[in-house]
Amino acid sequence: MTSELVPLFHPRRDDWPEHFEWEGPLLVGLTAIGRATIELLAINTSDAVMLRETLITEGVFPPAGH
Repeated sequence: MTSELVPLFHPRRDDWPEHFEWEGPLLVGLTAIGRATIELLAINTSDAVMLRETLITEGVFPPAGH
């Protein structure tokens, strides 16, 4: 969004809920770190979103605690 360099999310150092939240099948970045991680890892591709929609319908998504 800002073209600024930011670190990526580090699962051992960073707190998931601070940087991300689920909005249905989409993972939304709440911070620059979250947004950069989602973009670089291509987390919200159309295939991934369609799969998550199916998993939501089956009642197994999002994972417990998220």
